[in-house]
Amino acid sequence: MHGTKHHLQKDFFLYNASKARSKTYINMREISERFRLPPSEYVIIPSTYEPHQEGEFILRVFSEKRSLSEEVENMIEADRPSHPSTRTREGSEEENQFRNIFRQIAGDDMEINAEELRNVLNNVVKKHKDLRTEGFELESCRSMIALMDTDGSGRINFDEFRHLWDKIKSWQKIFKRYDTDHSGTINSYEMRNAVNDAGFRLNNQLYDIITMRYADKNMNIDFDSFICCFVRLDAMFRAFHAFDKDGDGIIKLNVLEWLQLTMYA
Repeated sequence: MHGTKHHLQKDFFLYNASKARSKTYINMREISERFRLPPSEYVIIPSTYEPHQEGEFILRVFSEKRSLSEEVENMIEADRPSHPSTRTREGSEEENQFRNIFRQIAGDDMEINAEELRNVLNNVVKKHKDLRTEGFELESCRSMIALMDTDGSGRINFDEFRHLWDKIKSWQKIFKRYDTDHSGTINSYEMRNAVNDAGFRLNNQLYDIITMRYADKNMNIDFDSFICCFVRLDAMFRAFHAFDKDGDGIIKLNVLEWLQLTMYA
C-alpha cells in the first residue's frame, strides 16, 4: 500500500482492517469523529449512506510535522493496441459465416452503413445463446462506424467489420466475466474493473461520467451500453493519440478539429 497512488481494489479492503472508523454508520445529516493515530500513511474513505450519491466532507489533520495529502487517482491512459494479425481466416467456419451474412446485407459493393451494421451484428450475436441481450441500438452502431471508418464515407468494408468484431469479441469476454449471474448487466463497480481489464486507465471523475451516461436507474449497465462505452473510449484515445504528435499528453485543437473529434468519436 505504501507509496501507491492508484485506485484500491475490493481485495485490499477484504484483507486489510481499518485503523479507525465512525462508531455508527446510520443515515444522518452529519457525522463527525475525532481520531488519534500514530505517524504513518493512511487512506481516508468518506462515503454517503446510500450508494451513488454526492456529498461533501471536511478533513482536518493536526500533526507536529508537515503532513501531505492527495487524492488517490489513476493516470489517464490506454494500452496501445497491437497491429491486427494478418493471418488468414479463409476457409474457417466462422469466416464463411461472417462473409455470407455480410454479403447478404451489404450487396455487391461489400460495404455497410450503421443500419446494416446493426443487422449484421444482431444476426451474429443472437447465435450466442449464453449472452443475454436484446441486440445493438442504432446509436451504438453509428459510433462503431465512426471508429472503423478510415475514409470518412460513413460505411465500412468487410475487413474493417472483421477487425471491429474482433474488438467486440474481446470486450464480450470481459462482460461475461463480470456478469456472473447471467442477468445481461453488470453493476457500476464491476464496470470500473471491466474498463481496467480492457486496457483503459481512468480517474474517478471519468468513471462517474461513465456511470451517469451508460447505467440505468439501478446503476446497472447492459451489454449494448457496455460495448458502446468501450467503442467510444477506444475511438477517443485513438483520436487523441493521432493529434498528440510529440507524445506529451497535450493536444491543441481548433474549433473545426474539436467538433470533428467529438462528432465522430
